[in-house]
Amino acid sequence: MTTGKAHLSWDSISISVAPAAAGAVEFAFNELGSLGTEINHLRKTESDTVVVIGYFDALPDEEFVRFELGEALRIYEMPMELIYSIENRTVADTDWLAEWKRHWKPVEIGTFIIAPPWEEVNTVEKIVIEIEPNMAFGTGTHETTQLCLTAIEENYKPGQSFLDVGTGTGILSIAAAKINSKFQISDFRFSGCDTDGDSIAIAKDNALLNGVGEQIEFYIGSISDATPQFDFVCANLTIDVILRILSMLIGKTKEMLVLSGILFEQEESIISELRKQNIEDYKIQRAGEWISVTLPRSKTKKPTRSRRRF
Repeated sequence: MTTGKAHLSWDSISISVAPAAAGAVEFAFNELGSLGTEINHLRKTESDTVVVIGYFDALPDEEFVRFELGEALRIYEMPMELIYSIENRTVADTDWLAEWKRHWKPVEIGTFIIAPPWEEVNTVEKIVIEIEPNMAFGTGTHETTQLCLTAIEENYKPGQSFLDVGTGTGILSIAAAKINSKFQISDFRFSGCDTDGDSIAIAKDNALLNGVGEQIEFYIGSISDATPQFDFVCANLTIDVILRILSMLIGKTKEMLVLSGILFEQEESIISELRKQNIEDYKIQRAGEWISVTLPRSKTKKPTRSRRRF
């Protein structure tokens, strides 16, 4: 992790929340520019409080923090009452980094293993993706990322062109590119886009780390009229963004579209919008409080609903 100067300590914000709101707080921390997040469960029952901690180079303004929390909860369609307390503190640099490295171990999702660079993973049957833990989202530990990786494993065909909208750390584009590398396919087109320039820089670094840096085009921005069609499109975003660009996502997809970043209670919102687009062929999978929607674009059949948990 590079910040441009040496640190003896970091600032952190600890927010006590209901478990259902943990994802919204992580989203808010990401919008505030956190260097990393972690979730600590205070007790073991599902109804108890969890503490979401965000680490910062310098603490953002308190009013700005509350604004971003409010925006995140609005997007996730949750009340502010799910936020119980907010606490700022200073944490030793070496303590945080050492603890993070000690606790973040390889995560296996189907055929993929997501691992930090310092962990040695010996396997020939799995596809190993090395990711620097710059952000909580995109490291393979979040349910929305796992749902996308599962959809890629089940539906992506080697040689298909691939677009990752909201690429974050680039993990989904890297996964598809490494599938092609495994089958020694070199004639393919991969792109990943994100409106956050820092995310694009991280994605490029991670692609290089995995030996596919020259195979993926990452760019700052989003899907637009000028975007060409792709065989396979992944959009791991938030429900408000997905609904806003859904028509374009559908139009830019030739064969398979995967939507993720949708909370379980938002299922009817996305299904209602799909019906407005005359789409009745979709598959829903669930992981924790999240769902993904997979839409094949080649034929019409009755809806399929799958409740897969991780």
